[in-house]
Amino acid sequence: MITVAALYQFTRFDDPAALRGPLLAICEAGGVCGTLLLAREGINGTIAGPREGIDAALAHIRTLPGCAAIEWKESHATSMPFTRMKVRLKREIVTMGQPDVDPQARVGAYVAPADWNDLIRAPDVAVIDTRNDYEVGIGTFQGAINPDIRTFRDFPGWWRDHAHEFAGKRIAMFCTGGIRCEKSTNFLLGEGVQDVFHLKGGILKYLEDVPQDESLWDGACFVFDQRVSVTHGLAIGNHSTCHACRRPLTDADRQRPEFEEGACCHQCRGEYDEADRDRFRERHRQFKKARASQGKLAS
Repeated sequence: MITVAALYQFTRFDDPAALRGPLLAICEAGGVCGTLLLAREGINGTIAGPREGIDAALAHIRTLPGCAAIEWKESHATSMPFTRMKVRLKREIVTMGQPDVDPQARVGAYVAPADWNDLIRAPDVAVIDTRNDYEVGIGTFQGAINPDIRTFRDFPGWWRDHAHEFAGKRIAMFCTGGIRCEKSTNFLLGEGVQDVFHLKGGILKYLEDVPQDESLWDGACFVFDQRVSVTHGLAIGNHSTCHACRRPLTDADRQRPEFEEGACCHQCRGEYDEADRDRFRERHRQFKKARASQGKLAS
């Protein structure tokens, strides 16, 4: 059984580049794969591997500045959901493009999964899904507002265009694991919104903690690894992914005439030209080769 750990911590790293090598080495030594992002504002990512390797990686991360109390969310996979380990240096650990946003200064009020249903049922609360359109497309909370954004960078503009619609409302926001809401709630507070809340631990913690018969979640939750989606109890969903545009697909989507494995799907058929699709086909061939090599090493 593979352990999957999703984590983030907003903190101050004066020299993120100096942290990269030791972090990559400890992960690779423990058979851990995945992606971790380092920036001056902190660390973010998802890793997967054997229990001992994950424990060693987390122990190392807790030694980084400001990370002693880092929290993470665990789930499991029957096979490795990543092909290799990457530690990348970025300008932001979740890209919003708002230089004045600072989650370390203040954020909205955290709401535990056990208390979330009561909050979002309240008539004076507007519930906003801060995720990208393709994520919202496979699952969201009942009654949640979909901003229909392509990337998180689009959220500030969407809010400024629609803020007048939420006058007098308390705002409750949620995302996959909580990191986007650290920035979006700080942003709304800076825009003058008084009552801002967000789901502690994100959708993943809600699906883990709240029994299905009490849940207000409909559908599946998109995750950024080869499991593609998870459902209640963090069970693996039945979605696959388009290897061209990375959007989730159902079995029915894969039967559509626009679908070509590794090259395009009905959602992105018109977004790329044939040169792009040739590039995607080659990338998919390399991906399959890496997966086959990984399988041989495991056997």
